[in-house]
Amino acid sequence: MSMVLSAAQVCAPGAAALPAIPAREATQARLDRRGAVAAKYRASSPFTLGDLLEARAREHGARALLRYGEREWSYAEVNAQANRVAHAAHALGVGRGDVVALAMENRPEFFFAWFGLAKLGAVAAFLNTQIGGRALAHALAATGAQRVIVGAECLHAFAAPEVDHGGLALWRMADAERPAGEATRGLVALDFDARVAAAPPHDPDPLWRSGLVAGDAAVHIFTSGTTGLPKAAIISHARWLMTGEVMQVTMDIGAADCFYCYLPLFHGAASLSVGATAIYAGASIALRRRFSRRAFWADVRRWRVTVCQYVGETCRYLLAEPPAAGEREHTLRKMVGAGLGVQSWTQWLERFGPMDIYEGWSATEANTTLINVDNRVGSCGRIPFADKTNLRLVRYDVERDEHVRDGDGRLVPCRPGEVGEAIGMICDLPDVIAGRFEGYTSAEATERKIMRNVFRDGDAWWSSGDLMRIDEDGYCWFVDRIGDTFRWKSENVSTTEVGEILGELPGIESVSVYGVRVPGAEGRAGMAAVVMAPGRPFDPLALYRHAAARLPSYAAPLFVRVRPAADITATYKLRKVELQRQGFDAAQIADPLFVRDEQAARYVPLTPAALARALAG
Repeated sequence: MSMVLSAAQVCAPGAAALPAIPAREATQARLDRRGAVAAKYRASSPFTLGDLLEARAREHGARALLRYGEREWSYAEVNAQANRVAHAAHALGVGRGDVVALAMENRPEFFFAWFGLAKLGAVAAFLNTQIGGRALAHALAATGAQRVIVGAECLHAFAAPEVDHGGLALWRMADAERPAGEATRGLVALDFDARVAAAPPHDPDPLWRSGLVAGDAAVHIFTSGTTGLPKAAIISHARWLMTGEVMQVTMDIGAADCFYCYLPLFHGAASLSVGATAIYAGASIALRRRFSRRAFWADVRRWRVTVCQYVGETCRYLLAEPPAAGEREHTLRKMVGAGLGVQSWTQWLERFGPMDIYEGWSATEANTTLINVDNRVGSCGRIPFADKTNLRLVRYDVERDEHVRDGDGRLVPCRPGEVGEAIGMICDLPDVIAGRFEGYTSAEATERKIMRNVFRDGDAWWSSGDLMRIDEDGYCWFVDRIGDTFRWKSENVSTTEVGEILGELPGIESVSVYGVRVPGAEGRAGMAAVVMAPGRPFDPLALYRHAAARLPSYAAPLFVRVRPAADITATYKLRKVELQRQGFDAAQIADPLFVRDEQAARYVPLTPAALARALAG
């Protein structure tokens, strides 16, 4: 069986008791509100992102939309700045359907540029601000963008020799905080700021985006790229609008709410979940350039933040900070995100006070989602009645790396307690947005994510690549990515769940778990790359005892690598590919390496003799 969290582990001594399970009908009633909103969106609707912004500017003109540093911009001011961008870009030849890449860090100008392009019916392709060279060249090629609105802080990336400047127009927007450096000398970039400043602030002529409908692409958002070069997912205007209204209904967001946005705007967690929800509700967004654990609570108090989008790693970073006086005195009341494990969830509430946590599961390109509306600790959502959702879990054989099939060759739905892949039925009604798989800019990549004839001839399902399980009460629990789960001693091991348990040990700031090949042994042995909190040394005895007490012997990592810092993506997801490739080869690794020694009952420095003892045991 897979190493999964049991009810006993969830309710272990010292852990907060789980809240009572609501009746299935009560949970479904809340989910039905989401479903009713999603069901009304149509690809043929003429109402798009630009129309929503203009409507909110008329309704809430004086209300703050963006807060950044010591300044704030009202809905009317954001709309006016977007209009200037639209007029300037239109004068430079941008029209409906054109793809314009956007490379800029979190600052108000990102919104101005994005919304200005939307008003023309152009597609904004969000570029990762931390990439360069081959990865940047790949991103530009994947979107087909020939124009780039680039912040001065990102201009240096375009000086790389891998970036082909033939036919590529760079439109520079200044950055007072991070002006362009010496590396950008020689780059030809249009002063786009001057064009924008000279442009009129009024709404552009609607005829400029004539023919644009909600089903058309609004943005291209790249997947996180934890296992290779990222793919550019297509997000339509309708998908963006639907996300905003669905999340507004789910969390009861109102105009008085303020979202804290520190996750990068080039990814969907911020631009879809935060951006769309806040604007649909007429709420405000407190924008930070990048995440800061030391500034987090000061920002929450200064801007009176009520809602925060999180990823699990950032919550763990905040929990690793020393306790401070008055840290429960804040306005934060709602958290929404993914990756918050049982222990971190419980510690968060105990330390920072009661609040609603909407743990969810989805993906940038997903055609189905889950969200926990019951505050069920550790769960990413509930499926009270399967016929109310297009999501299914199907059995997956980790050892064979393939789906389990019945006698007719069909996939097999999971029973409670079984681990399987989450898949989403693709809606075949062309005008319906809910359940539509919008895919990627690459037709080949899109087709690779579609499974056909799953339960019957002619059906089509989006393959998530994520393993989950569902319990008797309909709650779903994320287990692992397919390919991350490994077998050791004839047992399946979930890297996600092992990582969560190891991360409970005081002093560990971050941990990545992965399987590595061991000569002469079947399967893969567990290895953990740990990062200790500042001032906390690695304790091999404490980690051994913790793993022995909390994990089955086959799931306890055989190897440990102590790293100075975590290797994370720009969206705070842990990378494992290079770690797994290096394995426990001391010739490639300068970090301290340890191996589990059962006789000594501790982790010991990795030597040939220590490895031989470990494998013999």
